[in-house]
Amino acid sequence: MFTGIIEETGEIKRLDITGKSGRIELKAKTVLEGTKIGDSIAVNGICLTVTSISSDSFTADVMAETVRRSSLKGASAGDSVNLERAMAADGRFGGHIVSGHIDGTGEIKNIKREENAVWIKIKTSPRILSLIVEKGSICIDGISLTVAEVSDSDFSVSVIPHTLEVTVLKDRKPGDTVNLENDIIGKYVQKLMGVGDRQERSGGITSEMLELLR
Repeated sequence: MFTGIIEETGEIKRLDITGKSGRIELKAKTVLEGTKIGDSIAVNGICLTVTSISSDSFTADVMAETVRRSSLKGASAGDSVNLERAMAADGRFGGHIVSGHIDGTGEIKNIKREENAVWIKIKTSPRILSLIVEKGSICIDGISLTVAEVSDSDFSVSVIPHTLEVTVLKDRKPGDTVNLENDIIGKYVQKLMGVGDRQERSGGITSEMLELLR
């Protein structure tokens, strides 16, 4: 589990995708502290398992599902990435519940400044938009952000200067692809309500179900 509070930005040293899967090596510093083989690190919001560690980098395997769902298919060596270690049990919960399991990607439509904040508008699929609500949480490239506006085709976030400064958002531009993870609570509610892709398989919440929960 992660919180969406980025600890540092790292750099892709090597990305070897053979077929639909592969291996990635990332240059890092802060997230290496206390990290062991088998630990999880979120890379632009993607939960990856550490398979080896050196003094200034770590490696991880990348499975086909991760490549399909995320922006890794368009990444290359030299790219900057957001990094976060899994949340410590004794730490503060500064963001929201983030699983590191990417739901899909979005495309930045435009970026505009409003005094000290920057508005970023992102176009994405109806499937992802169905779980985005105004003032709710969304994870963009591993960053926990609050949704400022949402429409039938896109949504917007308003980003404070600190977030821009310490994440890869400062380098993003219109046309760039970003990883998106919906609020996991919303996904469970949608499943329970029988709404979405599997609506025909579920009867949703019924009076009988509520009776059992009493």
